[in-house]
Amino acid sequence: MANKTKNMLQIRRMLQLLESGISNRQVAKQTGISRNTVDYYVKRFRASELSFSELLAFDDQQLSSTVYKHQTSPRKDDRYERLAPQLSDFVKELSRRGVTRLLLWKEYLNKDTDGYSYQQFCEHLNTYLQVHSAVMHLDHKPAEKAEIDFAGGKMSYVDKQSGELMECPVLIAVLPFSGFTYAEALAGMSLTHLIPALGRCMEYFGGTPEYVVSDNLKQVVKKSNRYEPSFTGLAQQWSVHYNTSFLATRLAKPRDKPTVEKAVDLAYKRIYAPLRDHTFGSLAQLNHHIKQCLEDHNNALFQRKNFSRKERFLQEEKRLLKSLPPERFEVKYSVKAKVQKNYHVTLGQDWHHYSVPHQHIGKQVIIVYDSEDVEVFLNTIRIACHKRDYRKNGYTTVDFHMPEGHRNYMEARGWNQEYFLKQATHVGPWFKQAVTLVLNSRRFTEQAYNACLGLLRLESKYGKQRLEKACEMAVSAGAVSYTTISTILQNNRDKQVEIAPADIPKHKNIRGGQSYLDFK
Repeated sequence: MANKTKNMLQIRRMLQLLESGISNRQVAKQTGISRNTVDYYVKRFRASELSFSELLAFDDQQLSSTVYKHQTSPRKDDRYERLAPQLSDFVKELSRRGVTRLLLWKEYLNKDTDGYSYQQFCEHLNTYLQVHSAVMHLDHKPAEKAEIDFAGGKMSYVDKQSGELMECPVLIAVLPFSGFTYAEALAGMSLTHLIPALGRCMEYFGGTPEYVVSDNLKQVVKKSNRYEPSFTGLAQQWSVHYNTSFLATRLAKPRDKPTVEKAVDLAYKRIYAPLRDHTFGSLAQLNHHIKQCLEDHNNALFQRKNFSRKERFLQEEKRLLKSLPPERFEVKYSVKAKVQKNYHVTLGQDWHHYSVPHQHIGKQVIIVYDSEDVEVFLNTIRIACHKRDYRKNGYTTVDFHMPEGHRNYMEARGWNQEYFLKQATHVGPWFKQAVTLVLNSRRFTEQAYNACLGLLRLESKYGKQRLEKACEMAVSAGAVSYTTISTILQNNRDKQVEIAPADIPKHKNIRGGQSYLDFK
C-alpha cells in the first residue's frame, strides 16, 4: 500500500532502477513492491524537483527528510494520551496478589468510558512492560564473586526413627563468570547450618572469590542499608577466616544477583525434577543424590556452545581463586558468665563447669567456645583455656587455678571423680555403674562425693558380693542412691532368692497334651 513507509534501502533501490530508465512496472516487479506504492514514491521523487542521481547522493537522513518533506505525521490517538500516564501504576498493581489485567481494564473503563478494548489495553500494557524491563548484559570477571541464595522450594527426607517427613532448605551458590554451581540441602536455615555449608561450598570451588553476594538474608545481614549494610558477627568471622567479603544486594532487587536466580531455576529443572519421586532416609543420602545431579549439571554443555560450566571453571577461573585456609572455619559462640565461689564458670549449653584462676571469683567474664575448645576472657585477656567436655554436670579443673589451701586439701584426700570411679572398679561393674549414676545425679559433682564415700564404706560392712547384688537391684529399678542401696542391704533383700518355676517330673501317671488330641 502507498501509505506504508519504506526503509531507506528500498527507496535507494527504486531510485537506482528509475535512474537506469526502467519503467515503474519493472521496478515493482524487481523490488517486490506493489505498483501503486512505486507510483506513489515516484510522485514524491519528482515533487522534490531533484534528479534521481542527486537524490542518491544524499545520506539516509537527508534523503528521508526530502522524500517525506510534505508528509504529515498521523494524529496521535487521544485514548493513548489518556492511558499512557497510567501504565506505570497498572504495572505496580499487577505485582499485588490477586490483581489481573482484566480487573485493571474494568477499573480503567470505569474512569474512561471511551477507552481501549481489552485486547488493545493488554497490547499497550505488554509493550510498556517490554520497554521498561530491559536487562543489561554484564561481563563478569573470573574469581571476582560468588552469588548465594536459598531456593524457594524445599527438598525432604524421611526420618528412619520417627517416620516424619523432614523438609530441608537448599542452598545454591554460583560463580557468575563460569556458571559453576554448588547446591546442598541443609537441616535448617540458621547460621549454625548456613556457615558450615558455606565452608563446604568454598571447598567445592577449591578456593575463595573476592567477595560473596547475597540478598538481605537475616542470617548474614544484621541491618539492611543500600549503601552500608551491617553484617552479623559470625558472618564477619567467616569472611575473615576465608579472606573474602560479604556484599548484600538492595532490598527486593533480585536482579542484583541474576546469576544465582537463574541457577535456582536450573536447580529446579536439573536437581529437584529428577529426584522428585525418590524417597531418602537421611540428609546425607539426600545430599549424595543432589551432588550426583549437580555434577551432571556442571558437566552439561552450554546451549549453542562447545564447553561446559566445569570446563570453563577449570580452565579460566579456578587458578585465580584465593587459596583456602589450612583449617575449616569453626563456629564460635560467646556467652557472659560469672565466676562462682568454687572458681568455676558454667557453660549452659552442656551444663559443664570449667575452672578459672581463683583470683577472679565474682567477676563477669566472657566464654568463647566452639566444638573443640572453651576459652574464658576477662576484659579481652584470656584467663583460661580448656578442651570442650560434653559431660553434663561435669567439672574440668586445672590444679593451678585452685587456691593453695584447696590444692593441699585435695592432694591429701585425693577426692575427684576419677578417684571414686577407680575405687568402684574393684567392687564390680554394677557398683561402678551405681557410683557413676550418683556422681551425675548432682548439679555439682562435689556434692556427690559424700554419697560415694558412703557407698564405698558399705563394702567393709556387707562385702563385695552383697554390695554388687544390691547395686544391680537398684540400677535395674532405676532408683540409685546411697539410701536405696543401704536399705536393700539392711533388709537383706539382696539375699532373697527368686523362685524359679518348678519342673514337672516325668511319671507314667502324668499325661501330656498328646493324650487329649482325640477329644473334640
